[in-house]
Amino acid sequence: MRNRTGWNLLDSFQQADLTLLILCVMSSVYGLVLIYSATRYRGGNRSVIVQTAALIIGILAYFIVARVDLEHLMRKWRWILGFNITLILLLLTPLGIGEEEVGNTAWLRFPGIPISIGPAEVIKITYILLLAWQMAWLREEKHDLRSFGAAFQTAFHAFGLMGLYVVISHDMGNALVFFFIFICMAFGAGFALRWFILLFAAAGGGAYAAWRMDLIPLYQKERFIVVFDHTYDQLGRGWHQNRSMLALGSGGLFGQGYMNGTQTQSLSKSSLPARYTDFIFSVCGEELGLFGCIIMMILLAAIIFRILLIARNAQSPFYCCVCIGMASMLIFQTIINIGMCLFVMPVIGITLPFFSYGGSSLLTLFAAMGIVSGIKMRSFTTIRR
Repeated sequence: MRNRTGWNLLDSFQQADLTLLILCVMSSVYGLVLIYSATRYRGGNRSVIVQTAALIIGILAYFIVARVDLEHLMRKWRWILGFNITLILLLLTPLGIGEEEVGNTAWLRFPGIPISIGPAEVIKITYILLLAWQMAWLREEKHDLRSFGAAFQTAFHAFGLMGLYVVISHDMGNALVFFFIFICMAFGAGFALRWFILLFAAAGGGAYAAWRMDLIPLYQKERFIVVFDHTYDQLGRGWHQNRSMLALGSGGLFGQGYMNGTQTQSLSKSSLPARYTDFIFSVCGEELGLFGCIIMMILLAAIIFRILLIARNAQSPFYCCVCIGMASMLIFQTIINIGMCLFVMPVIGITLPFFSYGGSSLLTLFAAMGIVSGIKMRSFTTIRR
């Protein structure tokens, strides 16, 4: 009976990609160590407890999700699409909460649940699955990835959902993650190069027009301005990244010592801001130095490389597209987060995968990696029907 249901725990453990799991757990534990140090100034260990609970549940989710038959699940793609739209629309209800300072409404708080849930963290996963299913269908069933119709159909789906999310949440950071995921998946699927040229031309022209016509809020424009002019509004929009650069620079090669960072341990809120979320990389640089940052980047690079290796050996175009989507999500978030800590990217509220604090983020990341593990399991241990 256990073999028939496929829920034998020992089988799940043996068939899962333990290499990927170990890399994810190592990164998360490393992040927990940094979060503990970065939150000592506040007193209490709530953030560490929440993150630890999310890690434990995430590991369990990794094994459970790996057993899900994605091809069977995606036959219910209409329900998944409806789920995405519903989750975004919930931001318009009293459940939606945001940050007044930046005007975003990108979180949901359900009664009885002690943590906020970011719909974007969940939708990234289902968004990847839906796009991969659509691209695989166009490739296998229609044998059409180069025509205008195929490009328009896929882009309409991708940008329609992304546009709905931006209009309701005003969260440009995660919207850019959706955009990058789409570009990488479309390229990996084999869409014609001319559609990418047209897309980038249209996106660039649209962004320029929106900038010139003041359709972009001033605070978002200033975030880009300070990247190109570090002297602009140093005590305002540039404050976060100036403090980040100071923390990284003071860390040197081996850092000031764990739990001894000048800014990380400061009681002043005007020191390194968002130190356990957006700027966890700066905390690592200040207390553990360049050496600690390199270890962090090696772990993330190893996770991404492992996903791409599984994509290369995937048994179907659908599975390959899913893996490319998961890898591109991690690549973009890593580049943006580290880039904004180094003052070469704008601050757009993108956290560092596995390392930054965020219970819902960590849980969904492990679920995403569980999907990748399931793809590897099916590609290497089963015969496709």
